Amino acid sequence: MQRNDLRGAARAATGLLMAAALFATLARAQAPAQPDVPPVDPTFSAWSLVQLCQHKNDNVAQGECTGAVRGIIHGYQYGVLFLGQRVSMPEGETRNVSLCLRGTSVSSIVDDFVGDARQVSDDALKRTPAEVAVLGSVHAHHACS
Repeated sequence: MQRNDLRGAARAATGLLMAAALFATLARAQAPAQPDVPPVDPTFSAWSLVQLCQHKNDNVAQGECTGAVRGIIHGYQYGVLFLGQRVSMPEGETRNVSLCLRGTSVSSIVDDFVGDARQVSDDALKRTPAEVAVLGSVHAHHACS
């Protein structure tokens, strides 16, 4: 296998894992609280990502924020693409979970995310995985319909 093929396979696998984790997290969030649900990683909670993304004058923080948001979005998109190619889904179902980001800058996605997070309590943000919060914000602003 060539190096590019390996990278593509690795990205697809990462995207699949991200999508699976997202769907599992969303299912847990909608289900009644269970004592065996693992806690959210505090280093990558929605709260910690918002704190990072709010430092507009800190180039390192902005780079880490942008990288995290791009990674979440790309992982999710690869996961949707991978599932759409591997699983028989009803017509149009892939579109329902896809993101329409053509011409959308990462900085505007970050601004939307930070603005949406300001409407949520810090306690709730600390209990929410960063992936779920970012993708929820992106779907609210850029869902394909």
